[in-house]
Amino acid sequence: MGKIISLANQKGGVGKTTSTVNLAASLAVMEKKVLIVDADPQANASSGLGLDVKNLKSTIYECLVDDIDVHSAICDTDIETLKIIPSHIDLVGAELEMVNIPERETLLRKILDKLRGEFDYILIDCSPSLGLITLNALTASDSVIIPVQCEYYALEGISKLLNTIKIVKNKLNTGLEIEGFLLTMYDPRTRLNNQVVDEVQRHFGDMVFKTIIQRNVKLGEAPSFGQSVISYDAESRGAQNYMQLAKELVEKLDKENQQ
Repeated sequence: MGKIISLANQKGGVGKTTSTVNLAASLAVMEKKVLIVDADPQANASSGLGLDVKNLKSTIYECLVDDIDVHSAICDTDIETLKIIPSHIDLVGAELEMVNIPERETLLRKILDKLRGEFDYILIDCSPSLGLITLNALTASDSVIIPVQCEYYALEGISKLLNTIKIVKNKLNTGLEIEGFLLTMYDPRTRLNNQVVDEVQRHFGDMVFKTIIQRNVKLGEAPSFGQSVISYDAESRGAQNYMQLAKELVEKLDKENQQ
């Protein structure tokens, strides 16, 4: 059975999409079957993997609002074992359209439960908000990875997200866990970045991934070529960081399964 993990933080620009795409690609390179669910109306994960988002007939929007067969929305990428359910700008309006649907918070869970047996990992790229779509993602997930940018306001807003996760856990998804906090955009040369790392590690302890994602030019370039950094430049520091993260995640989950 596949593990469903959301990457969420209502703060924008913290590396959610970059982390979703490149962690997924790293897991796929490790011969895991991986599906990305692009649940962000900006559709950056979709375009970043080379899809022409303007001309897609089936996206996560049609799955949620029109109840189409989810398999018709799954697209290939340049890595054989990595698939994606793309997003579309129409997803902005989906929250309004979903308001009158019964059990609207569980729509995505019902969709993804059909796919659990086909993938080892399903990663959901959440939008930078705590709206109904993100609520659906958290309700559908086994766990959450929270990317935290190594900047001054890093911890701002995290308490709000943790509170939302707590509410979802109490009311909609009792099995929801925090997989870990992922430090991103780290520059080891700056004192502030090192202070943020220390503060997050002190605050959240073992819940922080050992792997830290460093600032890297190739991470920024790869999406403009419609590729993950793993495909674009496997030797780059960015690619190595995400491969290290994928290994850490797999080892962590293997250990949990053995207990």
